[in-house]
Amino acid sequence: MNMVTTYHLEMLDRNDLRPKPAPPGFDLVHVDSPTPTLNQNFYHKVGADWQWSGRLKWSADKWSEHVNSSRLHTFVGQMNGQPIGYVELEQQVENSVEILYFGLLPDAIGKGLGGAFLSGVVEQAWRLPGTRRVWLHTCTDDHPHALDNYKARGFKLFKTERKQLEDT
Repeated sequence: MNMVTTYHLEMLDRNDLRPKPAPPGFDLVHVDSPTPTLNQNFYHKVGADWQWSGRLKWSADKWSEHVNSSRLHTFVGQMNGQPIGYVELEQQVENSVEILYFGLLPDAIGKGLGGAFLSGVVEQAWRLPGTRRVWLHTCTDDHPHALDNYKARGFKLFKTERKQLEDT
């Protein structure tokens, strides 16, 4: 059995964001025309090393329904025009925005891009109409620096869960 700890974090005030400056050549691009295969490919590539498995069996119809939701906003992080990662933001009830998935492609890890990428993502979340809370969860199966990056940007822990997962 594998023990996994999940950390739930939130930011309740846009002024709590402690941004990391973006390096020259960095851009955060909103995906204006939702494309199920784009999100699906990023999900697989970004999540492969971090045990992202919840969507592995999604059908094409399920992916299409997901990305075409008016509440979902997909962004691609780019460095000099090349993709480095992606994020999905979901507008939820009570003016919350959840960072559903956020991560770097394997080739972009370890290059100091995560903080700037996350900073841009949080800025975008706060720009969505009515946002009063930005939140996410991460776990011990994610990148070892993920939790520290979220905290460094100003997120505060509000819940911790420990679960035993069965080995598959």
